Amino acid sequence: MNSCRRIIALNFLLLLLLGASAARGERKPKNEDCLTCHGDATLTSDVNGRQVNLHVDGGKLNHSIHGSMFTCVDCHKDVKGLVHEATPKKISCADCHSDAQQAYSHSQHAKTTKSGSPAATCVDCHGGAHEVVGADDAKSPINRLNIPATCGKCHAQKFLMESNGVSAQPSVSYQDSVHGRAVAKGSMKAAVCTDCHGSHEILAARDSKSPISKFNVPGTCGKCHSQVQQTYMGSIHGQAITRGNSMSPVCTDCHGIHSIQSHKDPNSPVAEQNLSRDTCARCHEGVRLSKEFGVPGNRVSSYMDSYHGLATEGGSVVAANCSSCHGVHDILPSSDPHSTINHDHLQETCGKCHQGVTQKFIYARVHLEDTAHSKDLGSTVVRWVRIIYITLIILVIGGMFLHNAIIWRSKLIAKRKMQNPLMTRMTTNQRWQHLFLLTSFIVLVITGFALKFPESWIADVLAMSEHVRSIVHRVAGVVLISAGIYHVFYLALAREGRRMLRDIMPYPRDAFDVWGTMLYYLGLSKKKPAFGRFNYAEKAEYWALVWGTVLMGLTGIMLWAKVSVGNLLARWWVDVATAIHYYEAILATLAIVVWHFYQVFFDPDVYPMNWAWWDGKMPVEHYKHEHALDTESLAEVEGVDPDALKKTDSQ
Repeated sequence: MNSCRRIIALNFLLLLLLGASAARGERKPKNEDCLTCHGDATLTSDVNGRQVNLHVDGGKLNHSIHGSMFTCVDCHKDVKGLVHEATPKKISCADCHSDAQQAYSHSQHAKTTKSGSPAATCVDCHGGAHEVVGADDAKSPINRLNIPATCGKCHAQKFLMESNGVSAQPSVSYQDSVHGRAVAKGSMKAAVCTDCHGSHEILAARDSKSPISKFNVPGTCGKCHSQVQQTYMGSIHGQAITRGNSMSPVCTDCHGIHSIQSHKDPNSPVAEQNLSRDTCARCHEGVRLSKEFGVPGNRVSSYMDSYHGLATEGGSVVAANCSSCHGVHDILPSSDPHSTINHDHLQETCGKCHQGVTQKFIYARVHLEDTAHSKDLGSTVVRWVRIIYITLIILVIGGMFLHNAIIWRSKLIAKRKMQNPLMTRMTTNQRWQHLFLLTSFIVLVITGFALKFPESWIADVLAMSEHVRSIVHRVAGVVLISAGIYHVFYLALAREGRRMLRDIMPYPRDAFDVWGTMLYYLGLSKKKPAFGRFNYAEKAEYWALVWGTVLMGLTGIMLWAKVSVGNLLARWWVDVATAIHYYEAILATLAIVVWHFYQVFFDPDVYPMNWAWWDGKMPVEHYKHEHALDTESLAEVEGVDPDALKKTDSQ
């Protein structure tokens, strides 16, 4: 009923207006006339089966920049009177803002829209057509403080941006940057999106006219940082950019793009601790500049070998880095008389840290190289010192090692002979299995960690190509798996294998043995637990080895056949296999070093080594002490009935 009354009242009002209009003749409708209908919040219209709200907020319209200057029909020019049956045509901002429209038509947004993908239009940035306010209004979407949020409505939306082949990360990174944080605090001077990208004619970085094109970046940043730009353009980097050298760094190459941080921030690429190893190294460590422009390479590695580099890596905040000597934005070659590393200025440059330096102190080169192509006197002397000392180290230390090895071997053999009588602990078959297992495991550890840590000493010692490393690693893996398969058949078919499986099976008593052993060696119990052929430590290690071999073999095969596995299951299965393979390798390696090596090398009862893995023998007295319950093995050695030996032990 209320809706019907409202419609009747509106129609009656329209009739009155039409009558008045007819009486006075046609006149241009005012905003108040249009709001007679469009001021109704419930006014809708059916457009292609969809209800569209036609309400216009009169207060916001009057406050807008359009409402204070124009009437509704100034934009809706096809509306001639208050009554219009046909839907008014969509208005075009270009009718008044032709310059802005012309600039927008060349922009990346316009190109994206033409391709059929969603992109920003006028109302997306400036607000609804009836509510547009000037940029000086604090509530305007294009107010300087609001621009990051306005652009972020699209550019911070991950799925929207990725659908257009663009990442949303830059918008997110900007919020945490030194610029973004300053804007969030109300700074009107910090850079916002439009300062770097422009307003209407936003172009891709690959466009030479774009303000973020590499060759235009210094000028773009210079709008705020004019003094820095002027200094930079006079530097060797700025001169190279002026000549069109795209390999020369600009502001964003060193400081970052959207994620720019203060140089005092430890995460900044221009922070003192990151400058040499990361930022400058990207260009000056490799051979690209050397081959292309004759700029010396290996600058960072030679710096890192110096006291300055080593001290910086050790956490020093006062040791010199690249910028300490070469400058920051005013970097010049040593041949330039204005350069801080020109010979005439070196005394002053070095004197900033080393007070009292003389010409003799600065005579030698800083980036010393002991390579064959170095021709200066200092590098030549260093190279020969290196050659002489490496030779001396090999001869002297090698001679010392050989001297001690001869004595050690002789004394060890003599001590071994004094340990008679001996008994068999490992058969020949078991020793060969252990040897294959030992060799393949060590090769797998070295070649595996060389891949994971290519900068480590392990990789340096290995000194082989990735192709060779991968082949060696896989061959060792095949040997390990083959040894495991052979061992399964050995346990099932060989008499000694079946006996070993029976003796090494875990039992509930093993748990009590762990507790009893700890009490005994802590001095809390006078009785030491007695063990059979294998104690709880040996059993635990054996079954851990079985589990690790199965797991490493399975994941290793998955990684070897990663394409087939990824097609058969899912790609993430390969990632899971990689993680398991890596962490199981760490677990197995540490277990061998901490657990197995103690029993073989560091246990005082067997030091310096348990020789059972080599000759299979073990002193009878030691065996009785460690495996008193293995009456079967002891009876074989002493040539008595095992049952009689059990009775003797029980007595």
